[in-house]
Amino acid sequence: MSLYKRKNGAEQPYWPIGPYKMRLPFIHYKLETPELIQGVVLFTAGLGMIEIMTSVMGISYEAALTITILNQFLMLIPSTFGVPFVSGFITALIPLIVVFIGGFEPGAEAVQAVIAVQLVLAFLFLIFGISGLGEKVVVNLPPSLKAGVLIGAGIAAIMTEIEPGGRLAETPIAITVGGLLCLFTMFSLHFKKMSIQNRFVRFIASYGIVPAILTAILVGWLVGEYPTPSIEWGITVPSISEVWQLTPWVIGFPGIDLLIAAVPTAVLAYIIAYGDIIVGEQMVKRASEARKDEKISYSFSQMHLLTFVRNLLNGLFAPHPGMSGPIYTAGVASVTERYTKGRKAMDSIYSGTNTMLIAFSIGIFMLPLVTFFRPFLPIALSITLILTGYLCITIGMKQVKTEVEMGVAGIMAIVLAIYGAAPALILGVVLYFTIENTGRKRKKQNKEEIEEEQDIV
Repeated sequence: MSLYKRKNGAEQPYWPIGPYKMRLPFIHYKLETPELIQGVVLFTAGLGMIEIMTSVMGISYEAALTITILNQFLMLIPSTFGVPFVSGFITALIPLIVVFIGGFEPGAEAVQAVIAVQLVLAFLFLIFGISGLGEKVVVNLPPSLKAGVLIGAGIAAIMTEIEPGGRLAETPIAITVGGLLCLFTMFSLHFKKMSIQNRFVRFIASYGIVPAILTAILVGWLVGEYPTPSIEWGITVPSISEVWQLTPWVIGFPGIDLLIAAVPTAVLAYIIAYGDIIVGEQMVKRASEARKDEKISYSFSQMHLLTFVRNLLNGLFAPHPGMSGPIYTAGVASVTERYTKGRKAMDSIYSGTNTMLIAFSIGIFMLPLVTFFRPFLPIALSITLILTGYLCITIGMKQVKTEVEMGVAGIMAIVLAIYGAAPALILGVVLYFTIENTGRKRKKQNKEEIEEEQDIV
């Protein structure tokens, strides 16, 4: 139950805070039981980032877990102040940020590299949010370069798993079973048909990648690829003092050279995040059209500024390699799908969104769950990257239509996956102007010459 009730066709009640609309649980919206249960399970997806923090960044498990906890709470900021998205991190950036910070010594250097990207990304969200240039920049970006970014991210994600000495070589059975099951339940037309006809299959489908992760964990444990977890009871105790030692206030702020080096990766992060925003807007628009009892109102600039705040706070106090993204696609898809079933199913888009995010924070404090999943964090990360790779490659390939665009995108993608953001962006721009753009000018010139010849005839 909530203190304030929404009138039919109106916005969900809120307290105005300047241009923002604050909504709090039990006051402006009620908690939704399905999202509460689902969120306590889905919080495990965030734990997958601990594997990157302990290996590539070189920090302790306790510090990585604390950063994850702080990041979960920061994810509540956008939806609390009016954005109807389940926020998350920029999943498609994960393999690219690994390539970037992999060039630094694990420890203080690698942490500073993450801070640099996060602060530059925060600045981009601030500038593009205030000016409104974000939409113009991304919309006018050539399709071949968009495709190169997405396909490159997808290739890098898959390469992370299949490279010699990678996780596939260490746990082949668990990753193969989990990866195939994930792709089957998420993208198979046969599975979608089954979910329509069978209530139990539909229930499994509603939990996104979680069934695949849990199955891979069970298989990996049964075949001996993962050890039996040592479960502890109680609540998770954050190691705030250890995380403070990793902040720029202690290890120092990134120098100008490092900030400049972080710009290409931050630019790619923004491009990917903007694409996520478009996807989220389409899902919310579809949900809004199905529900006339609630008016959903939010702005592009406010969404950007709230994402700026999250990245800034992360960079200053809890450096997170996933960055702070505007949308957790699987969460938004789940909430909006149930929202379309009517007010009895879900009172408000904000009650569903905020409940799921609150459940993330509740789940991560349940020590038995956290310690149970600790040995299996690599498989959670692997399945997340496999899913990300598949999505990035398929969406990227849809961006290009001509052979020239395919060639530019393909070469840029390979360079991006192997050498990182800066060389890929430079090469992509050079190829665009020397091959693709020139080709368009020649095509226009040839067309004009043909028209002149026809006039002469």
